[in-house]
Amino acid sequence: MSVHLPFENTYVRLPDRFYARIAPTPTTAPRLIRLNRPLAADLGLVAAMLESSEGVDVLAGNRVPEGADPVALAYAGHQFGQFVPQLGDGRAILLGEVVGRDGVRRDIQLKGAGPTPFSRSGDGRASLGPVMREYLVSEAMNALGVPTTRALAAVVTGERVIREEILPGAVLTRVAKSHVRVGTFQFFAARGDIEGIRLLADHVISRHYPQVRAAAQPYLALLEAVVTAQAALVAHWMSIGFIHGVMNTDNMSIAGETIDYGPCAFMDGFDPEQVYSSIDRGCRYSYGNQPRIAQWNLARLAETLLELIDADGTAAVEQAKVAINGFSTHFEASFIDLMRRKLGLGSARDGDLDLVKSLLGTMAQARSDFTLTFRHLCAAAGGEDAALRGLFTGPAKIDAWLAGWRERLATEGGDDAERAARMRQANPLFIPRNHRVEEAIRAGIANDFGPFERLSAVLARPYDNQPESAAYARPPKPDEVVLSTFCGT
Repeated sequence: MSVHLPFENTYVRLPDRFYARIAPTPTTAPRLIRLNRPLAADLGLVAAMLESSEGVDVLAGNRVPEGADPVALAYAGHQFGQFVPQLGDGRAILLGEVVGRDGVRRDIQLKGAGPTPFSRSGDGRASLGPVMREYLVSEAMNALGVPTTRALAAVVTGERVIREEILPGAVLTRVAKSHVRVGTFQFFAARGDIEGIRLLADHVISRHYPQVRAAAQPYLALLEAVVTAQAALVAHWMSIGFIHGVMNTDNMSIAGETIDYGPCAFMDGFDPEQVYSSIDRGCRYSYGNQPRIAQWNLARLAETLLELIDADGTAAVEQAKVAINGFSTHFEASFIDLMRRKLGLGSARDGDLDLVKSLLGTMAQARSDFTLTFRHLCAAAGGEDAALRGLFTGPAKIDAWLAGWRERLATEGGDDAERAARMRQANPLFIPRNHRVEEAIRAGIANDFGPFERLSAVLARPYDNQPESAAYARPPKPDEVVLSTFCGT
């Protein structure tokens, strides 16, 4: 069966200083772990073709399909606050772009496809664990309605990679609206390449924000659009207890998608200062710090655009400041809108943000499970408080909060059962809990992908009760708690 992917490549029309042309490095004995058949269909791709031996060769990097133009993208970035002028795709190769059935153009990239000119002495490979983690978490995020890169396929290579130990190698086929990052703009700014920044900005406008073309100041409007998209994205993370783990500027997508699932995690017990990443020793990217860091990253983007925003440097700085300061307003509006849905509130009233903050403060004191607190709140909307109260030791404070919440609900009226049903569509029961992800990874490394398949199926329906899978909703036992997550590079 011949392999044909309907590529239409626009990024490679940019000058060659934007990327390095490089073919994937073939692997020894690739084997498909999982193909995301629904995503393949959405992209207009034939699943049977991708599952064939020729298709698996494409997904592993052993065959470059017709129409592909493989490149590794150049970018820079602030990593934990320290600027690195050249990073780039050190283990990822963009094959090309496809236009899906929805009319949206998306990149298809192989992650773990071998060394590139940006590898900085790395092997360019990925180990199986991080590939499985990114597949599970990115697809769970999509099911939760969070803008995200997607996982089209995971392949084991038949080779071993050396990290802290010797591990099976793997390749992830990642799908994204774009792989342009804040760090991509920083790459050109660090070189004083204003024309490069202009070309990149024009590309981003054309592909992601065409509505800003007609603005009086399109590059300022671009900055404002990215600020709005990132504020909404981070608000969504916060509403589900997600911690990205490594919010460097090179891990921040201009398209407003969650990208680069390294040491990411979902919280169990709620703690605003929670950090899982083993490399975040200063707690820079803790749960509660994520809005501040996102705004800081966007300020770095603004710095690269100043000469395009206004020829008058002082005026450019002032206009950029207004755009960056608008992040807080956009974030708060998105966050309170999401939280109203989670609390069953159908209208906006003064005091709603205080009600949310009071609940989160009560949860933090009790370290109550983030996901189950909100899920059990759905039952409490119908008067069933036992499950929710059981998450709190000495439930007097949650009882007091419930009284205030019910007073707020009473101002809206409505049917309790209908409200509870709506809340269940805003409060997931199933998330990729760290211990379940680790369980699937350990089994996969031992060549048992049953737990990975079962967890994938559960996470595809996060809002459904799924009584046969109730164990996947439970928090970890004390000996199952995962305290650290790892990047995998």
